[in-house]
Amino acid sequence: MTLLVAGTLLAGCSAQGADGGPSRRTGSSTPTASPEAAAPPSGGSTAAPVFTPDAALVPRTSEDGQRLVDSVVFAPGDWGRGFVVQDPAESTPGTWAVLDDGCRWSRERAPRGVLASLSRYSLLPAAGGKGAVKVTAAATVHSSALGADEQLSTTLEEVLRCPEQQPRADERITGLNSLGTPFGAREQEYADDSVLEAGQYVEKGGAAQLYRWMVARLGTVVVAVSVTGGKGHTAQELQQLGGTALGQMLGRIQQRLKGK
Repeated sequence: MTLLVAGTLLAGCSAQGADGGPSRRTGSSTPTASPEAAAPPSGGSTAAPVFTPDAALVPRTSEDGQRLVDSVVFAPGDWGRGFVVQDPAESTPGTWAVLDDGCRWSRERAPRGVLASLSRYSLLPAAGGKGAVKVTAAATVHSSALGADEQLSTTLEEVLRCPEQQPRADERITGLNSLGTPFGAREQEYADDSVLEAGQYVEKGGAAQLYRWMVARLGTVVVAVSVTGGKGHTAQELQQLGGTALGQMLGRIQQRLKGK
């Protein structure tokens, strides 16, 4: 599965270019989506789910959720030749990412309703005159589709609240813009809902780099990728890398949750 519309949708964000966290969530109890993201698909009707899983295979426990995220989330070798692990290689079990009131990212204990969440961090080292590419792959399994949908809404709200964010002490994401696209809107036919972000990633003492963050939901599962590219990497190249990874992770979810 490839996301053919990813480039078009990201072009709709006033994209500039840095590294998002794993699963996105804040303590906000009333997340607000942008008007465009909240609009129903063309025709004004609610679209049917893009994929209906076998109810017997949908994760109901933390153990089930952990097995699913372990099998879905990209490891370095899944990204392509030359990718290696970052340090740390993956997130701490039982946690997920939270954006605080100061727009700083941290990992906190996953709340009730989140069965499992996993992020893996990979790197394509600088070579051949091109800068390094940093990528994150993440998946979060919720106990309900409503919880997963709220994560997408919160993702949109976070960009409005924090157009500049701090993933780590020596890193910043600036100039963030986002675009929400429910199933059926703008030819989006790969997920029940999706959010795309673009901005700039800046490490301490370094130059600004292109940044892409792509999030999609299938039922109770949210998957996401972030892609940050240094010198010599075009926006189109990064969009294709991220879109392909996201599409393949969505495909893995369908393979594991479809009935016989």
